[in-house]
Amino acid sequence: MENRFGSYLRQVRERKGWSINRLAGAAGVSTSQISRIEHGLRGVPKPQTIAKIAQALGVPYEEMMNEAGYLPDAHDHSVPDWASSRDKRDFKKMLEEDGELMFDGIPLDKEDKQRIKDVLTGLFWEAKQMNKRRS
Repeated sequence: MENRFGSYLRQVRERKGWSINRLAGAAGVSTSQISRIEHGLRGVPKPQTIAKIAQALGVPYEEMMNEAGYLPDAHDHSVPDWASSRDKRDFKKMLEEDGELMFDGIPLDKEDKQRIKDVLTGLFWEAKQMNKRRS
């Protein structure tokens, strides 16, 4: 779990174009601690440290806590009991439309695509459930 969080933190920091020194200064955490986290030499930081890092990077605290393994997966990706065959068909069609996913003109890697797919899965079923309640 530590390596996963460290890799995640490094990705977020590098996407912002920040050095370890800049993140450490903005978060009020030592540069050596950030470096040890990113390289998997230190365990997952305490929630208080994660809160400081999340605020400094402008990343939702819940997202970082989930990546650190403190929170259970936010979305159950199984098909809900209430989903009709039509709902399942609509969802399958949405996921199969497999065009090139890009961010800022750069194709996303497999890991980022899976993260987006996971978020879309949760949002799709939430929206479907809300629509069924209104009907």
